[in-house]
Amino acid sequence: MMTADAFANSPAQRSWWTKTGPVLCKANALFHKTADLLTPVADFLARYWVAAAFFSSGLTKTVSGSFTLFGHSFSYPLSLLPTETTFTLFEYEYHVPLLPSALAAYMGTATELLLPVFLFLGLGTRYAALVLFVFNIVAVLSYPDLNDAGLAQHQVWGLLLLITLCHGPGKLSLDHLIDRWIRR
Repeated sequence: MMTADAFANSPAQRSWWTKTGPVLCKANALFHKTADLLTPVADFLARYWVAAAFFSSGLTKTVSGSFTLFGHSFSYPLSLLPTETTFTLFEYEYHVPLLPSALAAYMGTATELLLPVFLFLGLGTRYAALVLFVFNIVAVLSYPDLNDAGLAQHQVWGLLLLITLCHGPGKLSLDHLIDRWIRR
């Protein structure tokens, strides 16, 4: 009968581990280096995803213009002021707690148009993520007719904002560049 030590030290076992161990270590190191290279891109894409959703929503609340470049249409706000339709929605459809409907319309529109720009650029990112995280919760609470798909979207946005808030903006951000410049 073979003991555990004898089995582990047998030539067949030693040669298998001797051959595969370094390969597995190299593969693991390569995996971690690749993940480290992709982390800033993932951080940026998370910020972009949420910023695009909120900014697009803000555009629907204002008078906006658009232009076409290389077959893709880009929209931009002509003003930060909400439209009459937006005021009506905030008065009858959205029930923002503790705020008059007109003030909620102004604040909601400004939040959706301004903070996504900061989030996208990575400037004051954690503060923008915090405000948008709270804004996202208020939006869910204020609209009781939100369907399951809409709730799922808000949950994803909330999770991405929470990750950005806790993890920071990453290396592809103005915050990172400013931090490096200050530390010089």
